Amino acid sequence: MASARKYKVGLVQMRMSSEPEANFAAAARHIREAARQGANIVCLPELFRTQYFCQREELALFNLSEPIPGPSTERLGVLARELHVVIIASIFERRALGLYHNTAVTLNADGAIAGVYRKMHIPDDPLFYEKYYFAPGDLGFKAIDTAFGRVGALVCWDQWFPEGARLTALQGAEVLFYPTAIGWHPAEKAEFGAAQYDAWQTIQRSHAIANGVYVAGVNRLGLEHGDVAGNRVSGPGIEFWGGSFLADPFGRIIAQASQDAEEILIGEIDLGLIEETRRNWPFLRDRRIDAYGGITRRYLDLPSTTKDREGTSA
Repeated sequence: MASARKYKVGLVQMRMSSEPEANFAAAARHIREAARQGANIVCLPELFRTQYFCQREELALFNLSEPIPGPSTERLGVLARELHVVIIASIFERRALGLYHNTAVTLNADGAIAGVYRKMHIPDDPLFYEKYYFAPGDLGFKAIDTAFGRVGALVCWDQWFPEGARLTALQGAEVLFYPTAIGWHPAEKAEFGAAQYDAWQTIQRSHAIANGVYVAGVNRLGLEHGDVAGNRVSGPGIEFWGGSFLADPFGRIIAQASQDAEEILIGEIDLGLIEETRRNWPFLRDRRIDAYGGITRRYLDLPSTTKDREGTSA
């Protein structure tokens, strides 16, 4: 192997209560435990300070947002500096009056902000009404240098899009972290649950294989109704499916959490394995970068297809 440099990552799978301060305290405990187990970089689930509030559209919930830098990044920075770890945290960012983002912040081991990534792909589905709260990211896809390695932090819905993974990997990211809040509609679980989880893990494993990088999916778990200080959404809620995992550059699952318990996954990142995998599967070498111009278009309407359609309507 060309390189022997290694470091460890810690993936925090946790439940969220209706109290933001209690969630922050729990996250801090998990970060401490991950550091005790040897993690150099620790990633929290998406929007870890609250239950998943996007199950409804409510103006008052914008009050959960905060600036970056702000209270959460300051407190996490103190923790990162004390433990000498890198922390990746998803925060409801208040960028300006009336402008908000779902943002992943990477805090370096000295406590300083190493990088900020604003979620690029924003879903709008039943009980996942994120377009109401979050503007799409405008910082692009980013790889961030930290004290231990160069990493990329994307967020949840981003994990379904190979373009984001590719562009982050092409900037030298060794690990793609996906802080996540994904789960089942309870009424659909029996029929579709296993297939949905399998699709979620498979698409992320494909990013690992196609780019020769490690991929970490970091999910929350538990049945939530979007409770915030006792204010609850009526209905069945969302059952977040946990199942956090770390895949290596060959797409193999090297650590995986259960779907019903809080856990801290510890996995090793080996740059030598990235190099070895890319030498044997040289996808980056064989990319036809001269032929991909169409990828920036919404859809490729070929002239013949357009003509056929016009002829049919006539």
